[in-house]
Amino acid sequence: MKRKIIQVVLLLVIIVLAYFVYQSINTPLKFRAAKDLRADVVIQDLKDIRSGQLIFKKMHNEYAANFDTLLQFLREGQIPIVKKVPDPEDTTFTRTINDTLGYISVADSLYGRKLHFILDSLPYIPMSGVMYTLDAGEIETGGLKVHVFEASAHYSNILKGLDHQLVINLIKSRNDLEKYPGLKVGSMQESSTDGNWE
Repeated sequence: MKRKIIQVVLLLVIIVLAYFVYQSINTPLKFRAAKDLRADVVIQDLKDIRSGQLIFKKMHNEYAANFDTLLQFLREGQIPIVKKVPDPEDTTFTRTINDTLGYISVADSLYGRKLHFILDSLPYIPMSGVMYTLDAGEIETGGLKVHVFEASAHYSNILKGLDHQLVINLIKSRNDLEKYPGLKVGSMQESSTDGNWE
């Protein structure tokens, strides 16, 4: 009888240990899958913000310093629809005339083909409701003043609700490498519109 009790206890210990081993392997895998999924969504948002900023700069010769200004421009700004036609007075057919056919809103031009795109959700990090950080200004590089912008999302906001310790470990590993602990596009220190994932 004693032997049977010991066998049952050992079996329970083995089951519990197997569960903990499984969890120690499965938890980081689930975290990584969720992190990658959220990162893909955030990267697309940052690309959309960058697209809006680049058009804003073309029209205003500077970047928008906040989302209110950027969203108002995206809603109300107009881009001309231009058709190039040959100049009827040119017998060599080398000159063209730009014929403006009409105007389209900036938001429709940039995001009109995206399914389920909601312009008012652009400033917010999905799954957390926290706003992306957006900044713009000027820096001096090579003796010239250059307009710059930066939009970013910290991992603590991107990964909100996931395993807290794994989020802390990820942030620490990025800090140890002296890299931004999150995703960002543009830079306030250098003239770049690249994302840190590119």
